Amino acid sequence: MKRQRSRLLPLLVGTVLTTGVLAGPAQASPTRHGPQPFCGQVWGSLPEAQQMSTSTAIVTDVRAGRHVCFDRLVIDLGGTADAAPSYDVRYVDRLSAPGSGDEIPLRGGATLQVLVGAPAYNDRGQPTYLPGDRREILDVASFETFRQVAWGGSFEGQTSLGIGTRARLPFRVFPLPGAPGTDQGFRLVIDVGHIW
Repeated sequence: MKRQRSRLLPLLVGTVLTTGVLAGPAQASPTRHGPQPFCGQVWGSLPEAQQMSTSTAIVTDVRAGRHVCFDRLVIDLGGTADAAPSYDVRYVDRLSAPGSGDEIPLRGGATLQVLVGAPAYNDRGQPTYLPGDRREILDVASFETFRQVAWGGSFEGQTSLGIGTRARLPFRVFPLPGAPGTDQGFRLVIDVGHIW
């Protein structure tokens, strides 16, 4: 019995070493070191805000796009802004219209409220962006995360939108500067991940 063990031990050690060399280093377990971020994202679902600035931006358009890892909403800002406007983006229980406080229902499992410190009208009170359908300002039927994008309104220099999302998913917000020497102003970008 002792002789059989002594012959098996080198065989087992050799097998383990060979397997380790051929297979390479073991991958870290997601449960041991925390979950791996989806598509490299390290976003969360807590509010993101930038304080009020002296921006003179105005909302000129709202667009959306699908990406591999997230859905994107872009708010185009024109005017003579030399700084990004303030914003406040957060999940809320319900979206309310500015001024009236009326509820704006949204499809989906969660509601992401987007407030931008820029009006959707010029200094003469004329609209610079006016959606045809306030409840469905964009067609997001084929999107992975977005379920509906609704217009909240523009009131006292601030514009409100709502994004109905599939669930309370991670998001990020960032401004993009405009192109110098053109009428292309700042853009506010909101990306919402497809999964955690």
